Amino acid sequence: MKKFKHWQDPVNAVLGVALVLSPWILGFSEETFAMSNAVVIGLALVATALGAMLAPNAWEEWTEAILGLWMVISPWALAFSHVREAMYAAVAVGLIVVLLALWTLATDKDFSLPKSMMP
Repeated sequence: MKKFKHWQDPVNAVLGVALVLSPWILGFSEETFAMSNAVVIGLALVATALGAMLAPNAWEEWTEAILGLWMVISPWALAFSHVREAMYAAVAVGLIVVLLALWTLATDKDFSLPKSMMP
């Protein structure tokens, strides 16, 4: 079995799958913006996390962090914050994804800035 460089990436992939399935599991599939957002961002998260598992690069972690940040603000940006299940799912998954991506960036010495670029 392949050992991954960062355990956070498979977790983010699972969170992406959960996000894709959340409209039907949590019952908000009739809410167009909430459902579309969960499916599209969930698929993007799965793709990015799989890429990070196969060939780890810092940009993939930053992409995961941006996707997570979008999920946190999306209930208000797309006006579905009144749909509690969708809002809670988006914010919870988004926060976890952001934290995991930033954790990876902070702890992987290969992702740090070269000393010549540091102030």
